[in-house]
Amino acid sequence: MRIPSLSVFILVSERAAVKERKRRGTEATLIHTASVCEHFTSSSSQLLLNTEAMAEVELLSTPHNIQISDVSCDSFRITWEMAHEDTSRVTHYFIDLSRKEGSDHNRFKHRDVPTKLVTKAGPLPMAVRGHWFLSPRTDYCVAVQTAIRQPDGDYQVSEWSQVVEFCTGDYSMVHLQQLLDKAETAAGRMLRFSVFYRNQSPEYFQYVRSECGGAMVPSFKDNSGSHGSPINGKLRGVFLCCNTEFDTGLPPKDSPYGPLRFQISAERLLNPSTNLYFADFYCMYTAYHYVVLVLAPAGSEGDSFCKSHLPQLDLTSNPFLTYTPGDAPAFCHASDVILEVLYTEPLLLEHGILAQISGRHQLMSLSTANAKKDPSCKVCNISVGR
Repeated sequence: MRIPSLSVFILVSERAAVKERKRRGTEATLIHTASVCEHFTSSSSQLLLNTEAMAEVELLSTPHNIQISDVSCDSFRITWEMAHEDTSRVTHYFIDLSRKEGSDHNRFKHRDVPTKLVTKAGPLPMAVRGHWFLSPRTDYCVAVQTAIRQPDGDYQVSEWSQVVEFCTGDYSMVHLQQLLDKAETAAGRMLRFSVFYRNQSPEYFQYVRSECGGAMVPSFKDNSGSHGSPINGKLRGVFLCCNTEFDTGLPPKDSPYGPLRFQISAERLLNPSTNLYFADFYCMYTAYHYVVLVLAPAGSEGDSFCKSHLPQLDLTSNPFLTYTPGDAPAFCHASDVILEVLYTEPLLLEHGILAQISGRHQLMSLSTANAKKDPSCKVCNISVGR
């Protein structure tokens, strides 16, 4: 029997080894391929789950039909409509508010930028008070976003709603009382006076004679003083002064309003048949302050307006302008403020006297026509705007 040589045995062994390595390589490849397929399947499944989750978190509807109500000088209520299914999902409201300026009102932030007011979702309408320093009688633009707070702290938000415009209101009785309290502390001691007076140009009085039958006709109060005063642009009257000089007890010789002065007896206007109201307290970047009062004959149209808009003062006991009855009635005015008295009825020139003043009449820096109130003065400002 022939025995294989050693070289043949070695050759056979090598061939067997090669086959074994090929077999093992094939198995490894199959295992790797299976692993890759499993990983791919897992990733695909996860992607599918994420896609399904995103599909489940539907986009929020855009708030619409924005309604503003109960507007005051420093607050308002706002409500809107949104899809029914969003009501239970929304966690926060974003509200953006700006003053109306020009024609471009679409100045709101992008979706991924925090807004001026973020508040937790709650019942509508919601009251907005104290979030902004609102000014009275000012036009504003407001828009709304709804949002869902995510676990990571980010927000899923809706599109901005349409922009809605509204205007804040006048000072309420509460605000005017705060202003009145401040004015009382600045009024100073009382001085006697005997006449109300009004300075104007010769052209003005000529117009009164020729076109108005000799009567100074009430005109709308301008926008001077506090922006929120209810009488600005709404109440008609004739402005008068009553302040006197310390040394003479007479009206001052100078006036910024004109060289001719109409004077009328205090008793004709300030008497028990007239009601007195507080309307404003302001300054014009100066050390002295102005108090605006309204004198309205009882039962007149002006009196009806004042009763519902202004605090009424006791004619015989107040820190600004008083009447003391008697055989010789006494009249006093506050010494440390300049009083501007608005009389709500026409005044006939024949009920007083008209004369030239002896002092200067072009002190325009002292005129209060459409004068703007100093917003930084701590004496005459309250916390709800100017």
